[in-house]
Order: sequence, then structure tokens, then C-alpha cells
Amino acid sequence: QVQLVESGGGLVQPGGSLRLSCADSKATSLSFYTVKWYRQSPGEQHELVAGSGRGGSTDYAHFARDRFTISRDPAKKTVYLQMDNLIPEYTAAYYCHTVLGGFTYWGQGTQVPVSP
Repeated sequence: QVQLVESGGGLVQPGGSLRLSCADSKATSLSFYTVKWYRQSPGEQHELVAGSGRGGSTDYAHFARDRFTISRDPAKKTVYLQMDNLIPEYTAAYYCHTVLGGFTYWGQGTQVPVSP
């Protein structure tokens, strides 16, 4: 069973940085599955931001390649999303996501407003 919990969101000024965390409090090892970060802006659908594969591979949406870095700490069962040089257009709720054993799991999301 998986329970994903995001944290680290909050108001940030344009040009600022945040590091989001996605912790799995129930898994025996985060290394067993791919974890992805999505975002959802008001009135929009979920949009993929970045993914971290089981073997250490990573992939990014085009807009995220120069500003975001995804990483994981298996010992802490946590996946991070480092976000730098943020702009107001990146204001959204950010969610982590995984699929395990045919089941899809989402965290509750963390809000990231980017505003002066």
C-alpha cells in the first residue's frame, strides 16, 4: 500500500525557489516504483512536470527542464522537486503520483502561489 504526502509549498516571489517533498509513509522502499510530479492550475487539468524512474532515470516537461530538478532519497522514502527561478505562470497545486500493482495513487497536493 502507498500513501503519498506532499509538503514544502507556500507563497514565493517571482525568481524565488522552493523544494517540494513527496513522502511515502507506508512503502517499504521508494526504489520499487516510478514517482511523478504533476501540477494543476486553476481551471486546468493535471499537467506532468517531472518523473523519477526506478533505475534513477529522470524526465521533464519542456517547461521544467531549465528550472526544476527531481531527485529521490530512498532512505527517507521521499522524492523531491527543486523549483528555481519561479515565475507567476507556475502558480498551481503540485501533486505527486505513482502507479503500483495496477493501482494509481495521488497525494493531496501542495499549493505554490508565485506572486510579488
